[in-house]
Amino acid sequence: MNLTDKIFHDEQAAREHLEAQRWPTGPYCPFCGEAEAITRLGGKAGELGQCVCRSCRKKFTVTVGTVFERSHIPLSKWMLGFRLMAASKKGVSAHQLHRMLGITYKSAWFMAHRIREAMRETSPAPMGGEGKIVEMDEMYIAKAPLEQSGTRKDGTPYKGKRTTGLANKHAVVALVERGGEARSFHIRKGMDKGTVDALIAQFIRKDTRLHTDESPLYKGAEKHGVTHERVNHSKDEYARGDITTNSVEGHFGVFTRGLVGTYQHMSEQHLARYLAEFDFRMNTRVALGVDDVSRANRILKGAEGKRLTYRHVT
Repeated sequence: MNLTDKIFHDEQAAREHLEAQRWPTGPYCPFCGEAEAITRLGGKAGELGQCVCRSCRKKFTVTVGTVFERSHIPLSKWMLGFRLMAASKKGVSAHQLHRMLGITYKSAWFMAHRIREAMRETSPAPMGGEGKIVEMDEMYIAKAPLEQSGTRKDGTPYKGKRTTGLANKHAVVALVERGGEARSFHIRKGMDKGTVDALIAQFIRKDTRLHTDESPLYKGAEKHGVTHERVNHSKDEYARGDITTNSVEGHFGVFTRGLVGTYQHMSEQHLARYLAEFDFRMNTRVALGVDDVSRANRILKGAEGKRLTYRHVT
C-alpha cells in the first residue's frame, strides 16, 4: 500500500477518487436518478463537490446515499480506512484505526462498522452447479461470559464467570465453493436441521457436489438435488479422494484468528457484519485476481445505497 498516495492526504483527490468509483460516467441524482440535468456548483460549494439536480432541484455530493453520508471525518481518512480494512487479512481493530487515522475510538469503531456494511453483499447468488463442489460446515463462537452468583461453603458471596454449552454460543454456518467464493451466516435462533435445509435449498444450486462432515444436520441433503458426500471426522477421516471440508475449515480458521488476535470479541448484534467482512476478503482474494487497490475500490462501490446510523449500530 502506497501511503504517499494523494487520496490519503488531500481532500480534493479523495473526493475525485470516490466520484470515479461511484460515478464513472458522470454524476447522477441520488434522489430522483436524473443523470442529464445535473449542474456542478462553483465557488466554495464546488470545492466541496456539490451538485444540483435541475429536475428535482435538490443539492447533493458524492457522499449522499452512501455510508459516508453526514460523516464529519475527512474523506482522505475514510480512503485510508477503506484501504487498511481491504488489505488486512485478519481485520483491523477500531483501536488500530483510532491510532493510525488520528480520530477518536468511538469514530473509528463506527467507521469500521460502516466499512463492513459496504462489504456486505446485498443479494448473494446461489453457489455451485453441475460438476462444482461446495463445502458446508458449522462452528460455534462463545458468547460473552455469563455471570454466576451464589455463596461459598463458608457463607461468603461468590460472583464468578461461566461459559458452557451450545446454549451460550453463537452458531455460524459457512458455504465455500472450492476455488470460488464463500457465504457465512449467523444463525440467531439456534442450529437445527430445518435451518440447514433452508440454506441448502436457497444458496446451493442443483447438481452441485456438497461436501460436509458426518453431522446429522446435513442428512437428507440429497432431496435438494445435490450429490451429498461426507467425510467422517469422528474416525479421523479428513479427506477421501477429493472429498473434504478443508476449504471451509480454512475459511473458519482465518475468521477465528481474526476474532482471537484482532477483535477478541464480537457481539451477537454485529456478528453478521464481521462475517461479511471476512467473506468479502475471501471472495476478493489474490488467487481470484484481485489486489489490495481493486479490493478497496470494490468496497467503495459497495458503499452506495447503504446507510448505517450510530443509533442503529448501538
